[in-house]
Amino acid sequence: MSLESWELLSYIVTVVGLPLAIFVFLYEQRKERENEDEEVYQLVSDNYQDFLRIALENPDLRLFSTEAVEGLNDEQRERQLIIFTMLMSLFERAYLLLYDENMSPKQARRWNSWEDFIIEWCRKPHFRALLPQLLHGEDPGFVRYLRQVVAASDSPAADKARG
Repeated sequence: MSLESWELLSYIVTVVGLPLAIFVFLYEQRKERENEDEEVYQLVSDNYQDFLRIALENPDLRLFSTEAVEGLNDEQRERQLIIFTMLMSLFERAYLLLYDENMSPKQARRWNSWEDFIIEWCRKPHFRALLPQLLHGEDPGFVRYLRQVVAASDSPAADKARG
């Protein structure tokens, strides 16, 4: 091969190969980020499943009740507080790991499932009654977010959506 042929091949590699290599690199990085996001989502979801098992192991606390739970003794109230503290910690972790102001559609879909859980629990009177105590020391952004959820669930529009 002549020097001119080598130069031509060099230009072709530079013009075609380099942009292609950059594209492949960026594509692989994006794919890796999506896989990491999915792993985080799965890990937090698994933690919620563990929480649900704990809740099911304590039926006397009526944690899933949509009515105010009355008549719990001191030991039951303490167990309820501990379980709700675990739930709040899980919600905060989900918020910190999954919530973002500028989410992709896939990220928004993942977050929306968590938002549904948060809204559902914030509508339970026995959980809401403990919110001031549960929110103490939590991430300020999460506290603001949760207060917005509670305020929205108090609105007349939320009543229509529930009923």
